[in-house]
Amino acid sequence: MTRKKIVAGNWKMNNGLQETEILINELLAETNHSGCEVMVAPSFVSLKTAIDSLNDNDIEVVSQNVHQSNDGAYTGEVSAKMLSSIGIKTTIIGHSERREYFSETHEILKNKVDISLQNSIKIIFCFGEELKDRKTNNHFNIISNQISESLFHLSSSDWNNIILAYEPIWAIGTGETASSDQVQEMHSFIRNFIAQKYSNELAQKISILYGGSVKPNNAKEIFSMTDVDGGLIGGASLKSKDFFSIVNSF
Repeated sequence: MTRKKIVAGNWKMNNGLQETEILINELLAETNHSGCEVMVAPSFVSLKTAIDSLNDNDIEVVSQNVHQSNDGAYTGEVSAKMLSSIGIKTTIIGHSERREYFSETHEILKNKVDISLQNSIKIIFCFGEELKDRKTNNHFNIISNQISESLFHLSSSDWNNIILAYEPIWAIGTGETASSDQVQEMHSFIRNFIAQKYSNELAQKISILYGGSVKPNNAKEIFSMTDVDGGLIGGASLKSKDFFSIVNSF
């Protein structure tokens, strides 16, 4: 079964409006990315500019986060309804930095998933273990818990709008990367875990991205793994040449 191949660039808290426009123009100059779907996630303040600039291009603009309520007295927050109103069709939820720095729990993430789906917004759902979890051989338990607590209430049809992103926390922004065998082992575990809850047919349809310091020099090997369907790219997505080198690694 052919799954969607996806490379998504998470710009995090980088690039003001001018820098966003420059990077987008550089992305527009790169035309060879027919092998996969390409997404970029600028900051909230640059989303509309990015959407307008990429309107006639097949690069999708996605948001880095979303609030768990549609509206209300939540100063400084951005809702799924607001994102939908400017044309956002996909959002990242559950990134390790949101979990760690903003104390986002399984329940909060579950609510974010639900509110996004209610607003017809697809989800790149992130999860991953810390180094201590892997050293104590608890990494599979951590991953299964993160997935089940926030996603296993969904119906089978809801999963048509879910993309998974495995990001071992010990390999984000550290220069460390899980070996290709470690990545494949975890992605295979994730797919089997979903199959046990739902069905093998559904599990085989789910795109599972890898998000741990993917770079031009390791992307081809990582993407060649059977259960790896692309990447959620951090730092390397801020340089157009590096990003498209990764995009073209399929």
